[in-house]
Amino acid sequence: MSEATSMTQKAAAWPARVKDYFEELQHEMKLVTWPSWKQVRATTGVVLAAVFAFGAYFFVIDNIIGKVIQRVYDTFTK
Repeated sequence: MSEATSMTQKAAAWPARVKDYFEELQHEMKLVTWPSWKQVRATTGVVLAAVFAFGAYFFVIDNIIGKVIQRVYDTFTK
């Protein structure tokens, strides 16, 4: 019978726990220091530039390694 009582108590306490969670969440979100629009644009630009730079780098390296592997393969299959 204690298991059923425990489950009932947990079920009854659920709405209060959810309410507390959202109140704490709202409080914490007020404490967040949000970046300015200028900072967001700047960091977004840095991320996009880095992504394209790494993409180009890996494209070149992939082509070089692919050609080396193809030459080795062609050498041993003739």
